[in-house]
Amino acid sequence: MVTPSENTPAKFYATTPIYYVNAKPHLGHAYTTIISDALARWHRLIGDDVHFLTGTDEHGLKIQQAADAAGLAPQAFADSIAPLFAEAWGKLNISHDDFIRTTEQRHRVGVQKLLQACYDNGDIELDTYSGLYCVACEAYFTEDDLVEGNCPIHKKPVEYVEEENYFFRLSRYGDRLLQWYRDHPNSIVPDYRMNEVIGFIKQGLLDFSISRNSFSWGIELPWDDKHIAYVWFDALANYITAIGYGTDDEMFNRHWPVDYHLIGKDIIRFHCVYWPAMLMSAGLEPPKGWAVGGWLLVGGEKMSKTTGNVVNPLDLIDDIGLDGFRYYVLAETPYGADGDFTYEGLIGRYNSDLANNLGNLLSRVATVVGKKCNGMSPAPLADSPLALPAAEAVRETMARWADVQPSRALEATWQLIRATNAYLENNEPWKAEPGPALDAVMGDALEALRIVCILASPAIPETAQTIWERIGMPGQITDQRLPLAVAWGGYPGGISIDKGEPLFPRRKLTEN
Repeated sequence: MVTPSENTPAKFYATTPIYYVNAKPHLGHAYTTIISDALARWHRLIGDDVHFLTGTDEHGLKIQQAADAAGLAPQAFADSIAPLFAEAWGKLNISHDDFIRTTEQRHRVGVQKLLQACYDNGDIELDTYSGLYCVACEAYFTEDDLVEGNCPIHKKPVEYVEEENYFFRLSRYGDRLLQWYRDHPNSIVPDYRMNEVIGFIKQGLLDFSISRNSFSWGIELPWDDKHIAYVWFDALANYITAIGYGTDDEMFNRHWPVDYHLIGKDIIRFHCVYWPAMLMSAGLEPPKGWAVGGWLLVGGEKMSKTTGNVVNPLDLIDDIGLDGFRYYVLAETPYGADGDFTYEGLIGRYNSDLANNLGNLLSRVATVVGKKCNGMSPAPLADSPLALPAAEAVRETMARWADVQPSRALEATWQLIRATNAYLENNEPWKAEPGPALDAVMGDALEALRIVCILASPAIPETAQTIWERIGMPGQITDQRLPLAVAWGGYPGGISIDKGEPLFPRRKLTEN
């Protein structure tokens, strides 16, 4: 097992949910994945040893039904859809270190090891279940949970199910879970989601079914091959099977426990109650943390194939550019709250924050340096009026990324962009004669741009690298490390500036 030391980077392990392969990727999937990616990029920037996992959930009744409808065997159906997620994440510039598919052998081995550990601990027992079940959710509901007799999430009728299953005795873990959360009060962000989890546990926990014998598409229980593992013991286990549980002890010990599971609010009960109890039963540490996001709504409804209101994120990239789209996803809605996607909002934020602020700042600086400084950059002043706003932007940006609040982190970074634009407005370098006063203003603005590049790079990595190169900085921006890299005065001056094409040409709604 790796023992941290002063010279060993802190490890940071983050995961997205794994996505069902019953449909192609949509904007709801992209939302959580982009936020997870930006968080992973931030932690690389501060020097952490990052492992970032995503993947696909390929077992269960929902997948078998989708495969039947497509006239394919379940494995062939999964093989036709899973690559679409990998392709989409490539086009969205997602920097995952691993992509787990639950049909992989490494996953099967780890799931069976987890099941056996909980069974050997006496927490899995055979029983009979009867109740209301939503196939789309892969979850059971009581009558009180339903809305006009329908699933509260998908607004579809539920089914009455009665069958013999193995059950995990979750009811035994209420007190242990409450004590664990008392000992780890900051493990769920935003903090109001912690109250939701504690409230659910205090209501009293019910045992839950962990197997099925009415269909065959899944992983067999190691002690009873007539049953397959039900979705939560299969799907949740991906977070440990992908890092070697059951196959590579050294890798598992290096990465576990996870630092953050990034999840949607609709699966909080399974991730923050079921999952830590399962891990406790198996003798494993619970996760360190969960970052719980809201839904990205369209017309006030959660985006899903079932409701039919899906938006293809790759279509939006064609309209607004990759980093324009990434920026909107990260900046528009505080993480944890629901956001309502609108094309008008996408274009509006693109024009205001990217075209008018960041793009305009680079254009102004490059134009003045090109015309009045012979295209060679001046150096910043040590006592620049922008040094304090820059330090404040760095401090606030770092604090908000630590809180898993990308929208607030970007707002802090953009405060420096606005301060620099205001600085230029006040000094009007485009009207000034060449000389020390002009050089000081332009050197300060270039230094602010250098710092903005680094701070914004987790959100808009391609754009940040482009600006980095245009202001004459060498190498890859991903090689920079905070906080040293964003200390004021790092811009050397005396290097060639490239104005280039506009970073973010303004868009009109009529173009959609």
